[in-house]
Amino acid sequence: MTLNPSNNAIFNHEDSIDRDNTAIDNDEHSDLASESQLQLDQDVDHHAIAKPSIETIGHQLAAIMGQSPFVAHTFTRFHYEDGKMCGKVDANPALIGNPNFQILHGGMTATLLDTIGGLEGMIEIYRRNQGTFEEQTKKVKRLATVDLRVDYLAPGRGKSFIATAEVIRMGRKGCTTRMMLVNDEGKAIAHGIASYAF
Repeated sequence: MTLNPSNNAIFNHEDSIDRDNTAIDNDEHSDLASESQLQLDQDVDHHAIAKPSIETIGHQLAAIMGQSPFVAHTFTRFHYEDGKMCGKVDANPALIGNPNFQILHGGMTATLLDTIGGLEGMIEIYRRNQGTFEEQTKKVKRLATVDLRVDYLAPGRGKSFIATAEVIRMGRKGCTTRMMLVNDEGKAIAHGIASYAF
């Protein structure tokens, strides 16, 4: 994926980052991060890296994910709001899984939950502020889904759907998130738990 440099995104660093051999290269989160680069503000005298605010990082991660070609096929919009990553998709005939009942495809539900869980894991790495900004960025670039469980609670009916996530466990090499998908009326459509390695 080619990112537009005018976005001023945090992923604009030209140094290549070595990937951990245990990272999963085919996951959409690792693809996004590995093809993206971090913009690092360097102090000319001390070569120190200035870390952007969590709010800035959240907005930039949401913007970068929005540029993913795969995400474009899902019509999903991501944003950072009230300290959380959020994903929203409007009902669309292309996302219908069962034409007889006009409900959201289960694969679309799983994709939304997996993606929002990964984004929340990424922002939590920066939020915890352990290690240097460069070390945190390396973890974000390696983040990959290793396990995903989705419980479908109700048929996916609605004018729009909103996905949110929270980190329930953060370790040195991975994290676990809990995700929720609701419709525009606030009805719970699906719940998920995912583990990510970094």
